[in-house]
Amino acid sequence: MKKIGVLLSGCGVMDGSEIHEAVLTLLAIDVAGAQAICIAPDINQHHVIDHATGEEMTGETRNVLIESARIARGDVKNLKDIHSLNLDALILPGGFGAAKNLSDYAFKGADFTVLPDVAEAVRSFYEAGKPLGFICISPVIAAKVLGKENVEVTIGTDQESASNIEAVGATHVNCRVYNIHASNDGKVVSTPAYMLGPTIKDVAQGIEKLVNAVVALA
Repeated sequence: MKKIGVLLSGCGVMDGSEIHEAVLTLLAIDVAGAQAICIAPDINQHHVIDHATGEEMTGETRNVLIESARIARGDVKNLKDIHSLNLDALILPGGFGAAKNLSDYAFKGADFTVLPDVAEAVRSFYEAGKPLGFICISPVIAAKVLGKENVEVTIGTDQESASNIEAVGATHVNCRVYNIHASNDGKVVSTPAYMLGPTIKDVAQGIEKLVNAVVALA
């Protein structure tokens, strides 16, 4: 059975992984006959957001690994151990956690950096010829890490994000929510998901296509 890593960034769209995207990814992997292995870095979130009000909960801290365990039903691996898991592919769901915890894109735009362990994982999978999937805003991570590889990604049609992707050396391709874009002989697959929405039904179509493409190439 193929083992597909799912790199989570917390639990909740405003400060962690987008839960719908993460669960749809896990479902699609299971339906495709593969095994999902959830992974997360053992770091504190950038901040904590009250998802009922959208306001920052000052003075509160949460751990990305512990919060990701909520989505993984407790079975989540430390990102530092990723190379011991013998994974065949890696998928990054979106949510602001990808732009706040796995990188600082939400705060720095085109001048952002990627968490070193995340960058190393993405690059190592790419260099090993293992497919990578990027959902929603997480394609900015692919752009930053793999820009010199002439990688093409999509975040839908958002012009600001597209400009930032091109500023770090990658190419942005417009895409509908129910479609995917595959780059570099299929090594890098992306889909807009909630960058476009509008509903979970629409998002599910693109994520299912992405997962099926990644699993087929693994």
